[in-house]
Amino acid sequence: MIPIRDDVPRRRFPIITWLLILVNSGIFFWQTQFSQMELMSFFYSYGIVPRLFLTSIPPDLAVLVSSMFLHGNLGHLIGNMWILGLFGDNVEDRLGHFSFLLFFLAAGAFSGLVHIIFNPASMVPTIGASGAIAGVMGAYLFLFPLARVTAVIPIIIIPYFFRVPSFLYIGAWFLVQVYYGTLALGLGAPYGGIAWWAHIGGFVFGVIFYRFFRSAPRRI
Repeated sequence: MIPIRDDVPRRRFPIITWLLILVNSGIFFWQTQFSQMELMSFFYSYGIVPRLFLTSIPPDLAVLVSSMFLHGNLGHLIGNMWILGLFGDNVEDRLGHFSFLLFFLAAGAFSGLVHIIFNPASMVPTIGASGAIAGVMGAYLFLFPLARVTAVIPIIIIPYFFRVPSFLYIGAWFLVQVYYGTLALGLGAPYGGIAWWAHIGGFVFGVIFYRFFRSAPRRI
């Protein structure tokens, strides 16, 4: 189920959303110059490696931010940036540009901490903006619960388009994260190589804390 667009108009251009997309894309294409060994070293240096984070004194807090600007492959990048562009513009519109940037970074950092808590022994570097984007989705759910999201399900070669309220689409997405996150607890490692608990943590952060980042209403 791939979201295509929503029906929420915005009042201003989403500067920060597009800046985040450009920065993530720029870093990804810069990464393509690395050899495989250099790339892995890069991910271990700037991604979140839970065991290294917990055993370092003091812990390298910078990786909680740097990790969200790294992506493993083009599909990883496109998937994250597509969702960010779809939901981020309206959340930025409601929070304000600077507040949205702070919110995005805080959600990403919190999601990284949650991932570390649930995978303390992992030596696998975790990268990607999906935890921060999950926070954006959590905020969107409560800011625009009745917005209509147009999505598509590819059935063999025939795409099936439909519209669904955002609370159903995002709610279903969150339940999938919880389901696979629970499976991962039994395995002792991220199920399918995906940091499900980072998604859950970012989403919960967004749901709870988005209101503290909201801009004051503008007077007309």
